[in-house]
Amino acid sequence: MGLKPDHWIRKMALEHKMIEPFVESQVRDHVISYGVSSYGYDIRVADEFMIFTNVHSAIVDPKNFDPKSMFEFKGEVCIIPPNSFALARTVEYFRIPRNVLTVCLGKSTYARCGLIVNVTPFEPEWRGYVTLEISNTTPLPAKIYANEGIAQVLFFEADEECEVSYADKKGKYQNQKSIVLPKL
Repeated sequence: MGLKPDHWIRKMALEHKMIEPFVESQVRDHVISYGVSSYGYDIRVADEFMIFTNVHSAIVDPKNFDPKSMFEFKGEVCIIPPNSFALARTVEYFRIPRNVLTVCLGKSTYARCGLIVNVTPFEPEWRGYVTLEISNTTPLPAKIYANEGIAQVLFFEADEECEVSYADKKGKYQNQKSIVLPKL
């Protein structure tokens, strides 16, 4: 299994629609960078957010998630309250090939501000908009800028195809079109 470089990412995006919309080079001027980097792709966060709130004194239960513990927000700048959490989605839609697995890591610009981005791997043949989990670990409100970089995706191509892909097992988060809450 090998980490794939910029020219491979560009080819897969342009010829196989692995990433749409696709930005062929890194955009950096007056924004948190996004687009192709040397060995990854910096994804953007869309302007749709779901922010956790404790107005109803709910318990966060991944087996029985109560959507009343969140409120929806749409805008160019999202403020995440201190020691709180938000869900968002990517601007980009992904179609992962059967012999590829990705790892996604938060950008250092946000990490240095105490904001942690968590995204699970994109499994072979997974497709959809990525649901992003953004934690504000600080005691201060924090800004997230929509349509700018939020995390970097690294692509690993396997030497052999897997026996069972995410599509084969009809994964519960396949074909996401928006922010998707936990499912059991």
